[in-house]
Amino acid sequence: MRVRAWSPYIFCAAFAAATALLLPSSVPAQTPEPAPEANFRASTNLVVIPVSVTDASNRFVLGLQKDDFKLFDDGVEQAVAHFSGEDAPLSVGLAFDESGSMDYKLRTSRDAAAQFLKTMNGDDETFLVEFSDAAKVSVGFTSHPDEIQTALKTSQPGGLTAMLDAVDLAVKEMKKAKNPRKAIVIVSDGGDNNSKYTADQIESLVREADVQIYAMGVFEPVFGLGLSKAEISGPKLLSEISQQTGGRAFAATLSSDLPAVAARIAIELRNQYVLAYYPKNSARDGKYHKVEIKLTQPKGISALKAHWRLGYYAPSDN
Repeated sequence: MRVRAWSPYIFCAAFAAATALLLPSSVPAQTPEPAPEANFRASTNLVVIPVSVTDASNRFVLGLQKDDFKLFDDGVEQAVAHFSGEDAPLSVGLAFDESGSMDYKLRTSRDAAAQFLKTMNGDDETFLVEFSDAAKVSVGFTSHPDEIQTALKTSQPGGLTAMLDAVDLAVKEMKKAKNPRKAIVIVSDGGDNNSKYTADQIESLVREADVQIYAMGVFEPVFGLGLSKAEISGPKLLSEISQQTGGRAFAATLSSDLPAVAARIAIELRNQYVLAYYPKNSARDGKYHKVEIKLTQPKGISALKAHWRLGYYAPSDN
């Protein structure tokens, strides 16, 4: 399908990815002034839902307005109290796999992480969790991405994979974030085999956390002999964890695909709508609420698809 260049809705991901990959690192990123609507710190009862919208060709759709969205909490339509389609500051945690299964993938994984970090703006902040046999916070929140790149340069592959423990640690570290928009980016083959936490426990944890999780999945092109059970289950595990939070898992079957995957995640984080609302059901009972987003279909655009955080747990007074 051909799209006219002047369409106010379509953002060409391929062009943006190419731009992100080709910009020299010596050119400082411009820091956009944060939009007033993006300040969602008014109340602990406020629920914030980042939403990515794509068309049938998987291109990002921009230019939608507040009235183009309908938001439902447990089937009950909610009034959107705050809406923003602007790029707002991010707090990002990078969870980086250095286990033995990454081995020859490690160098390209470092390059992909560096490419992602180049997209950070002045008001953004980032931290690094490295994991193999165990997970550790190697660099706390910083507004200087070069500190994380320096730490990654010394990483060496070896040991087992405590990926689920790394997600738990990253969620805990994210509680120190200063920005309302939060994301964790996992770089791994997903082959967990050394965590004290189970997949069910972590999926429950991320449903409670106010954070999107994205994954750069570094997978073998063909599931053949020699792969462990954990490595075979890796893609499914990463996908399930990401989908719970409104994020996504992107697969790279060739390590050379990783820089493009990194650019894709960065573009998605920069091209989101943010909807916030005060739930009509304000009971502080700790129960899980299912969130649903419905879109109004603008004329002249192919079918739209939204990705959002699937739900949240209400606060509890207990």
